[in-house]
Amino acid sequence: MRRLALVLIFVIAALHLYIAWFEMFAWVTRGPKVFTSLPADLFEPTKVLAANQGLYNAFLAAGLIWSLLIKDKTWATNVATCFLIFVATAGMFGAYTASPKILLVQTVPAAVALILLLQSRRRERR
Repeated sequence: MRRLALVLIFVIAALHLYIAWFEMFAWVTRGPKVFTSLPADLFEPTKVLAANQGLYNAFLAAGLIWSLLIKDKTWATNVATCFLIFVATAGMFGAYTASPKILLVQTVPAAVALILLLQSRRRERR
């Protein structure tokens, strides 16, 4: 169970690295192709806002990657728990303010990883 949680944490971190790259470096060039419902002329004036948002996604990814590199299981679980809660919370806020789809893409995987991680810790303590 722990191994599956760690794989899911890695996938979530990779997703947030991609989102960070997209928002920080490809917002103007690829944004209009991805967000077709937004006017194309909106991307240039919002690139600084998107880059700022991308930095937050990079921080989420960094925290999750950090948790995968910690050798002590208890400490690694604590750090992963913290950052998975951050990801899930950001996903809930994004679903409420931007698009309900974010709940499925961001919050659900973080919640599943968190449940698996905490269940594996409980089993290890027995």
